[in-house]
Formats: sequence, structure tokens, C-alpha cells
Amino acid sequence: MTSTAPLYPHRHLLGIEGLSHLDIEALLERAETYVALSRQVEKKTATLRGRTQINLFFEPSTRTQASFELAGKRLGADVMNMSVGSSSVKKGETLIDTAATLNAMRPDILVVRHHAAGAVNLLARKVDCSVVNAGDGAHEHPTQALLDALTIRRNKGRIAGLTVAICGDIVHSRVARSNIILLSALGAKVRLIAPSTLLPTGVERMGVEVFRDMRKGLEGVDIVMMLRLQLERMNGAFVPSSKEYFRYFGLDRDKLSLAAPDALVMHPGPMNRGVEISSEVADGAQSLIREQVEMGVAVRMAVLDALAQHLPNG
Repeated sequence: MTSTAPLYPHRHLLGIEGLSHLDIEALLERAETYVALSRQVEKKTATLRGRTQINLFFEPSTRTQASFELAGKRLGADVMNMSVGSSSVKKGETLIDTAATLNAMRPDILVVRHHAAGAVNLLARKVDCSVVNAGDGAHEHPTQALLDALTIRRNKGRIAGLTVAICGDIVHSRVARSNIILLSALGAKVRLIAPSTLLPTGVERMGVEVFRDMRKGLEGVDIVMMLRLQLERMNGAFVPSSKEYFRYFGLDRDKLSLAAPDALVMHPGPMNRGVEISSEVADGAQSLIREQVEMGVAVRMAVLDALAQHLPNG
């Protein structure tokens, strides 16, 4: 399959920050072609035939790693998964040594998730292949933001002019940061809704509206994007209790009724039902959560395809 989407001019995808409006549109347009392909009986192409893709995950992952693996295999790549416990990575030298070892294997594309912000950028400077950031600390998760944008655009027909509320654990969320950058670049108005303890200091400088009252923040919004409490990144009590958190910041049918009548609900997963979202809303008619998973494969195929254009003889 040969994509007719505009050329993506970068060798890596390390974050949304630094991408132009045209770069983002190029990836989204390319992803559209892979949505159609993934719904066919024959889903494989030869785009990455003969290429090697290594998925290197220093943090546990189910859906992202599986999505990248499926994307690579559908494009014809030889895919190897390497899951590395974070306890084995103690110093920067270890990451550099890992990069040198992998580089000696001559992979074509390296997909990396790491618990430390900036680690993927460091690794990209030490290898000869293309690198995709699959999430680095609380920094960025570019393919999640791209799949969210694709999901919104396919359901709303546009992103410009929409009001998107991102709700929950903003301070620990790489998904929130990437989405703020991408959605703002495409003309959406972004609201953040969270208790003060879960908001980054100075986040208003990113051009967002901040609400500490969920009911006020949801008034009239077009998209409600929920985030889970990242308890594994919390040292200390950020919320009184899960029950109390759900009472004030969990999305239920009552709070959702404050949004626009045709508002849609999203969640990057995994969900904590009864903590940040009720099952009634998560499984309801306004939910796009399952569609996000489908769009994830298409977006990752698009990213791998775009990077393949920069490989030797690609």
C-alpha cells in the first residue's frame, strides 16, 4: 500500500511539541488510510517488509505495546518486544549502554517507553535508526494525542472551534500535555479540570482555562477527556479518598449532562471505573473509548509508515 498523504519531514517522533500544523495533519491524513485498511479482511501491507522494529518498554504496558506490535506487523515489519523492568535502569549510563547494544543489532525503528522524562530524546541521539516516543514520564505521549485527535475529527468533523475538557490527574499525565499542545495547535479550546493538588504549577501559561470545580468546567464542552489517577507516580496523598474524588471529579451521568447535548466522552485507558468515570458513562452511547483503541492502531501504522520514508532505501 502506498500512501498519498503529505510527507512527514522528520526522522523521529519524539513529541507533539515542535511539530507544525502541517506535520500533524500529514500524520492524521495518513492514519485515515489505515483506518480503512484495518477494517478490511486483508489487513497487511509490505510497507515495512524486511525492516526490524524493536518495542523497548521500560514501563509496563498492555494496549500501547500491543497496538505498536500490531501496527508493525500489519505493515510487514519483523517486530521484537523487549520489556525491561524499571529496576534494571538505575543510571543514565545504563540507558546509553542499552542504546548502544540495540544500535549494534541494526534495527530500523525503535519504539520506546520510559519512566523518565527526556529519556527517549537521549536515546534517539545515540542510535542510527528512527525512534518513536511511546511515553516518557510525565513529558509526552505523542501517538495518544494523535489518535485522540483522529477520533475527535472523525466524530465531530473538525477540531477547530471545539471546546475540550481534560479532567483528572493532569500533573502526572503525559497524555494531557501532548493533547494540550496538539489540540491547541489545531484550533480547539482546552479546559483543564482537576483539584489543585493535581494541577501543574503555571499550567495556565500553556493557553488553557483551568477549573477546580468540575461542574463549572464541563458547562457546554464538546469533548470530555477523562484521565485516571496515576497512583504509581504519587508520593503522598493527592486526594482524600477514591470515593471522595469520584464525588467531586468523577464523570457520571449527572455531571455529563452539563456538557453540550452532543458531547462525547474519551479516556486513554486503563480506566478506573468508579474512580474517575462511572460504568454507565464509559459504556454509554456518548463514549468513544473503544473507538480510540481502534484509532490507535491506525495512527501507529501511519507513524511507522511516515518514518519509513526516511529509512535507507525507504
